[in-house]
Amino acid sequence: MGKKKIYLYKRFERFWHWTQALLVILLALTGFDIHYHLGIFGYQKAVELHGTFAWAFIVLVVFAIFWHFTTGEWKQYLPQFSQVPDMIRFYTSGIFKGEPHPVKKTEISKLNPLQRIAYAGLKIVIIPAMVISGFLYYYYNDWGSLGLGSLRLGTVAKIHTLFAFIFVAFFFGHVYLTTTGHTIWSNIKAMITGWEEVEEEEEGPA
Repeated sequence: MGKKKIYLYKRFERFWHWTQALLVILLALTGFDIHYHLGIFGYQKAVELHGTFAWAFIVLVVFAIFWHFTTGEWKQYLPQFSQVPDMIRFYTSGIFKGEPHPVKKTEISKLNPLQRIAYAGLKIVIIPAMVISGFLYYYYNDWGSLGLGSLRLGTVAKIHTLFAFIFVAFFFGHVYLTTTGHTIWSNIKAMITGWEEVEEEEEGPA
């Protein structure tokens, strides 16, 4: 079966991806520095930087949401369950045997079924929970005026930290899965250039 190159990732998509990756790393470093006193930036500086990076992340998310809905790319995240068992088998055994990927990438279907479920959960549950709990924690002094006096600061902090760990785990899982393409670097290269090499579909008999 031959291969062909397709333009899979648009310019904004690549900008959003790499900017989000950078902000996630910076948020993790400053956040864990605040929580565990790692001494990377110093507590006060880490708090200031974490707030700045959080606002930058929010702005990026808003632009990304706008882009996804105006371009129709939001459809990429609609869950598809029919091939989930095939993907689980591929990632747990098939990939180590050199078996072909059970789902082919196309311009209108960039994510496999497991990725769709994971990204949908990230965008609908994990990011909103992390952002809301983070801003509640950051604006703790305003709780009274907002009618949130019954909330417990410790509970909000634990929720924020929990989802931060989940997000970081997702990040590392994502980095690992980028190495499972045709070569270790092929998926990363595609997210830099926009072009990805995919297998051509075999044509049936005329």
